[in-house]
Amino acid sequence: MRLCTTRPTARRAWTVELRRGSGGPQLVCQQCDYRDALLAAVSARAAALGHLAGHARRDILPPYMRTCQCHERGCRWHPRHRGCAGPIRLLLAREQGGRRWRLADACAACASATAQAAVVPETFLRTDVTLPGGTACRRGRRPKGPGSQIRVREMLSYLAAALPSHTGAEARLLAVQCALRMDSEGQVRLPAGLLRGLRLARDPLPWNELEQARWIRRTSTASASADGATVARILDATAFAQCPARPDRRSAADWALRTACAGAGDPSLRLAFLCLAAHADISTGRGCVEADRIAHECGLAPTALVSMLDRLETSLSSWSVALASGDLHWEMQSKRGQADGRAGVISRCG
Repeated sequence: MRLCTTRPTARRAWTVELRRGSGGPQLVCQQCDYRDALLAAVSARAAALGHLAGHARRDILPPYMRTCQCHERGCRWHPRHRGCAGPIRLLLAREQGGRRWRLADACAACASATAQAAVVPETFLRTDVTLPGGTACRRGRRPKGPGSQIRVREMLSYLAAALPSHTGAEARLLAVQCALRMDSEGQVRLPAGLLRGLRLARDPLPWNELEQARWIRRTSTASASADGATVARILDATAFAQCPARPDRRSAADWALRTACAGAGDPSLRLAFLCLAAHADISTGRGCVEADRIAHECGLAPTALVSMLDRLETSLSSWSVALASGDLHWEMQSKRGQADGRAGVISRCG
């Protein structure tokens, strides 16, 4: 007897468009026929992402029922690759220069092959609980969630899509700390000591880059604050506010800070070291990820990644790039260090 199976009714792919209107840009949703005129173009992206986040919160499915929506549509969102594989994640994609945004479930293979897209940490989706009296409150602190390494890995992927490609390494390191340390309203306060740890105590350039990207806005600077702290507001916080309690996120921010500081050299080397450490097996120090993905998260052109890896010779035991698949393989130096660290070589595999 043949079993009859049904497909989930909840949609796990949502698309919004920003169209020109007489009074300014208009937000149009293809799933719920939502239309709203936006008065300021600055708020258009935040409104689009916020609307997508609302769909993801409402159309919840258990993990075992979620499927790759890209595969369901014939994998037309990306060039051909080796096939669907890996866990299902929420993928945020930008099309038509930011006039079209899509949030959908996608497998790890399709996510890595999709241009101008990043995996969105699902801990970003704000979850509220409504009491019987109608008062909304937040969920209590989750005892455990993704580890610090996974949180940082997801954050680097998100920032690779949220920030312009020309954003510098110092600004990206700063953005990681801001995003992980912000409160539920998007406010972040970085003490002077933490800024010194980032080696950004008196450098306004990284802040200026993030403000020009319309990702953050400072409300007070270190020079104006009595204790030397810098207070800012993340402009994307209305769309993706992080659900886990702040101690969990601060632990991830501390891990990112310690890991980046362990990488010697200029900010670009520290950022590259952080990316490799976030993607490596924490027990063995070995990693294997698409080279283009690492370059994207570091804000580098793919051709510049090789020279960057050469400069990380003291931090890596070995590295290689398989020309056939484009995969980057590496092994971090052990904690005790290795005197015979080897420079990377480009190998032909396959």
